[in-house]
Amino acid sequence: MKIYTKTGDKGKTSLIGGTRVPKHDLRIEAYGTVDELNSFMGLLRDKIKDETLKKTIIKIQNELFNLGAFLALDPAKKRLPNGKNRLDLPVIDQTAIEGLELQIDQLNEELPPMTHFILPGGHETVSTCHICRSIARRTERKITALAEVSEIEENWIKYINRLSDYLFVLARKLSKDLQVKEIKWNTD
Repeated sequence: MKIYTKTGDKGKTSLIGGTRVPKHDLRIEAYGTVDELNSFMGLLRDKIKDETLKKTIIKIQNELFNLGAFLALDPAKKRLPNGKNRLDLPVIDQTAIEGLELQIDQLNEELPPMTHFILPGGHETVSTCHICRSIARRTERKITALAEVSEIEENWIKYINRLSDYLFVLARKLSKDLQVKEIKWNTD
C-alpha cells in the first residue's frame, strides 16, 4: 500500500464515508488534534518507567485512536441500514470516563492536597505530561467548536475533559515519584 495518494494535494481530504472536505474543516481540526495528543501520549509513555502507568497510557491511546476514528466519520454516513454504527470500534462511553475518574482518584490518594497552583516543569517527564494536558485542553476546544456546527457524542467532550484532569494529577504523581519539588505560581 502506498503512503501517498496525492488526493489531498489540492487542500481537501476524505472523511470516513468518502465525503471530501477542506483540510481546515473543524472536523479535521478536531481529529487532527486528537492525533497530536495521541502522539505526545506516546512520548510520555516512552519516558515513564512504571509498567502499570504505561499500560494505562496504552489504554488511553487506544481510546484516543477510537475517538479520532469516530470524529473522522462523516456524520451523515455514521449508521448502517440496520442502525448500527458504521465503525466496529469500542465507543467512548460512560465506562471510559469512569475509568479515567478511577485512575484520578487512585493517583490523588498518593498525593499531598493541592494548596496552590503549580508551574509546569521540574523534570522532562513531568513537562511532557503537562504538554499532553495542554493538548488535551486544546482538543476539548476543537471538539466543542465542532459540536456547535455538527452533532457529536456528549461523552467525547466529557472524556477529553477528564483526560486533561487525569494528566494533571499524573504530572503531580510523576513529580512525587521523581522527587521533583512543585514550584508554586508566584503572583507577585
